[in-house]
Amino acid sequence: MTEFLETETGRRIAYDRVDGAGPGVVFLGGFRSDKEGTKALALETWARTQGLAFLRFDYSGHGQSGGDFLDGSIGDWLEDARAAIMGLTTGPQILVGSSMGGWIALLLARAMPEKVAGLVTIAAAPDFTEDGMWEEFSDAQKAELMEEGRVELPSDYSDEPYVITRRLIEDGRDHLVLREPLNLPFPVRFLQGTADADVPVAVATRLIDHVTGPDIRLTLVKGADHRFSTPECLKLIELSVQKVALRGR
Repeated sequence: MTEFLETETGRRIAYDRVDGAGPGVVFLGGFRSDKEGTKALALETWARTQGLAFLRFDYSGHGQSGGDFLDGSIGDWLEDARAAIMGLTTGPQILVGSSMGGWIALLLARAMPEKVAGLVTIAAAPDFTEDGMWEEFSDAQKAELMEEGRVELPSDYSDEPYVITRRLIEDGRDHLVLREPLNLPFPVRFLQGTADADVPVAVATRLIDHVTGPDIRLTLVKGADHRFSTPECLKLIELSVQKVALRGR
C-alpha cells in the first residue's frame, strides 16, 4: 500500500515498503519513471519470496509524489532518495538503480557508503545531463536553453516531448561522478544491454574503468534494450541482487 513521507525539505514522497530481513533492497527509478514500473514491481515480488526488506518510491515530481517535474533536478532527487533511505530503512541497503537511478545510487554510495551494502545498476546513466544532453545539443539548442530556460526534445517513450530545463543542466554539473575518483568498497554489479539506444555500452565501460573497488563486475546482455524488462533480464537483476546480498553479508 502506498504511503507518504514528508521530508525536511517539505516534499511529499510516495513509497511502498515491504518489511523483511536485511540487507534491504531499495529500487531507484529513472528519469520520468515511477515506482510502478515493471522492474520495480518484479523486484518487490522477488524480495518478498526471499524475505528481504524492500523499498520503492517516487522522486518529487514523479509518479504519486508531490511537486512539478520541471522544477526538479539531480540534487533534488538525490535529496529525496537520501530522505527515503534514512527515514524508511534500517541498516545498510542494496541499491538497485535504473538509468538515472544508477547515477543517484552512485551519488548515495559516495555520500554515505556506510548505508550501502551493495550496488546493482541497470543501464546506469551517470552524468547524463552533461555528457548525454548538453554535449549533444546543437548550438541553437544550447542558446535556447540558456535564453529561455528550457528546451524541448522528442521522446521515444511518449507523445509528449522531453522538456529539459536550464536548472537541470546546471545542477547536474554539481553532481558529476565521472570526473573525480570514485571508490565502491562493496559488491557492485553493472548490467547493460548492447541494444540500448539511450545509454550506449560505452557509458558502461567508461563507468567500470572509472570506479575502483574489490568486487566490481559488468555484465553485457546481447540484444537487450534500455527497458531491460524481458523475463530473462528481470531474472538477471534478481540473481545479481542475490549475489550482492550473499557477498555483502
